[in-house]
Amino acid sequence: MWMICSKRKKYTMLLNNVSLKEALVIGGSNGIGLSVVMNLNGYDKIHIIDKIAPEKDLPVNIRFHEFDLLNADYSVFDQFTSINTLIITAGFGRLALFKDVQEDEIINSFMVNSIGVIRIIKRFYNKMLSTTDFYCAVMGSISGYLSSPFYSIYGATKAALCKFIESVNVELEKNGTNNRILNISSGSIAGTKFNNGKENDLDSLKSLTIHILEQLYTKSDLYIPDYEKTYKEVLNRYQTDFRSFGLQSYDYKLNKIDNNIF
Repeated sequence: MWMICSKRKKYTMLLNNVSLKEALVIGGSNGIGLSVVMNLNGYDKIHIIDKIAPEKDLPVNIRFHEFDLLNADYSVFDQFTSINTLIITAGFGRLALFKDVQEDEIINSFMVNSIGVIRIIKRFYNKMLSTTDFYCAVMGSISGYLSSPFYSIYGATKAALCKFIESVNVELEKNGTNNRILNISSGSIAGTKFNNGKENDLDSLKSLTIHILEQLYTKSDLYIPDYEKTYKEVLNRYQTDFRSFGLQSYDYKLNKIDNNIF
């Protein structure tokens, strides 16, 4: 209990030193995106862009805009000239062997998980290049750093995104700005519809959300939740022998499928 109170106090103190204005959350109607929206304190306006509206009553300062990242025309983003916070959590994936993935699913996955995200960042990139504070976070995935059988397409889309963020952050630093894109590379997140199609559980997502916002406001460039507890050892095993890791990952996922754990 003391640790939770301490984290909230740290977060509140951090907010007092951050210039907040107007935020845009893509994918903010569900899961971690909705949790972020509900925990963005101190903003005059918060905009959600998503395919569907949130299944929740929203405060008066939050406005929903319907948009599908599969659309070719991204001019909808031109209206958000005053934002200083951009958070992109939109994305989808399906547990399936590559032989069972259709071509349109491959195209759509890259359009939403990679290309769409990059197109959005391009539209706001001049703000990131500025010396004025601009806060940006993107939901990557630990799958972007590991071989992930049964998630080959999803992992490939996230790998492309993770490498894009790494490269652009170098360019931002060399340009002399302190602004960075935060890559949130998590594993499976309980409490979201992405996780086994279950309903959103905003209470269970709050602690993770606060950690994400702390990393955002301190302009970190990478946040891997549960890194020390879980993913440090996982990444070490992968780097030591990626072939063996991939085979073990295949068997692990197959066992979960057979036992209907996913």
